Amino acid sequence: MRYLHSMIRVRDLDAALTFFCDQLGLKEVRRRDSEAGRFTLIFLAAPDDVTGPDQTAPLIELTYNWDPEDYGTARNFGHLAFAVDDIYATCQRLMEAGVTINRPPRDGYMAFVRSPDLISVELLQKGEPLPKAEPWASMPNTGVW
Repeated sequence: MRYLHSMIRVRDLDAALTFFCDQLGLKEVRRRDSEAGRFTLIFLAAPDDVTGPDQTAPLIELTYNWDPEDYGTARNFGHLAFAVDDIYATCQRLMEAGVTINRPPRDGYMAFVRSPDLISVELLQKGEPLPKAEPWASMPNTGVW
């Protein structure tokens, strides 16, 4: 058995791609439009997981249904998790891009943010936690994740 992907339904494809690619840093590795099914599938991978045209690393599948649907608050999904080289730099870059840090990396190890479609994304520091640092150490939680 091999893990293939997680699927997320998105309401606004441009907003989702801005979040996942431009702000979070994932790479689009495959796209499929289905005229008959009236949907678009876009597969994304973390930069360190992109191995070539026959991508085998775990992927995120963004599913955009062309006809509007109400998906609720998306809390039933849970969350995605990514290991990052520097959790403070990653959170700073996301915050400067307008992303709310729901659970700041107060411990130098873990943070949570949310996509435009309310999908929680957990960020984990690679290796050992970084030393506690401001403004993160005293930053309160915002919203839910």
